[in-house]
Amino acid sequence: MSEVKSIAVLTSGGDSQGMNAAVRAVVRSAIYYGLDVYAVQRGYYGLIHDDIRKMDLRSVGDIIQRGGTILQTARCKEMMTLEGQKTAADNLRKRDIDGLVVIGGDGSYQGADKLAQLGIKTMGLPGTIDNDISYTDYTIGFDTAVGIVVDAINKLRDTMSSHERASIVEVMGRHCGDIALHAGLASGAESILIPEVPFNVEDVADRMKENFVNGKRHSIVVVAEGVGSGEEIAKSITSRVNIDARLTVLGHIQRGGTPTHKDRILASQLGDFAVRQLIAGDSGKGCGVINGQLVATDIHKVITTKKEFNMDMYELALRLSQ
Repeated sequence: MSEVKSIAVLTSGGDSQGMNAAVRAVVRSAIYYGLDVYAVQRGYYGLIHDDIRKMDLRSVGDIIQRGGTILQTARCKEMMTLEGQKTAADNLRKRDIDGLVVIGGDGSYQGADKLAQLGIKTMGLPGTIDNDISYTDYTIGFDTAVGIVVDAINKLRDTMSSHERASIVEVMGRHCGDIALHAGLASGAESILIPEVPFNVEDVADRMKENFVNGKRHSIVVVAEGVGSGEEIAKSITSRVNIDARLTVLGHIQRGGTPTHKDRILASQLGDFAVRQLIAGDSGKGCGVINGQLVATDIHKVITTKKEFNMDMYELALRLSQ
């Protein structure tokens, strides 16, 4: 018999589409296995300030299709201190909560790792649009975010073609260029600028000029925010070629909206998997999917390993962008 009788779930850091589907899966799976389940409001801030409530099946009704997170989320500096971490652990213990499922990105995983070191049974679910968590092929929210970017580029391409302009599209991704890479490849962008691959604005401008000389009526450049200001890149290109380069910064629109079926399914699989792992006695793990298989990896290993960049996909985008 499992020693886990009750668990809690929280969402932390930046929100991502599919977080609600993950919360729903954790709650309903826990109840299916006879556990009491609690929700922590506002992430680690709510955990430290004891904002915890009991959940039932109806608590997560009609949320699988909703973006954002019904539990709300917040960044919490207190969780970076040992005192804050101990308070968080004590609040779980005083309610006899045996395990915690944390849905979020790298910072959220770091908090889960600290709680695991204090004896709290923890499981991490990769909830971030950036797809920058290692030991999982995809993170919850990534597929939806890419779809939003592709849809925006499709619309921009229509108007750029009408006016024979270039469009510089700045997307999220400070340290990981996956959104830019996947959206750029899927939308036929002429250039994709990402943190993982050095670039020269002169080369980007030359390629754009050559494309227009060869009869193209528009040009799309996708820029991950981690490579620098999209505005400065647009100005730099315009100064080098006689082409009007217009900037579009998509910003937080990439975090919103209804999650795709892929994100809902991924979130549902991982939420249920996390509960089953806790029941089996596992702890201190980050849950993910690799080659279609559910995996649980030591969470400290996850947060100390940089995700491998898909250079093959980047080179494919280069070959097809002529």
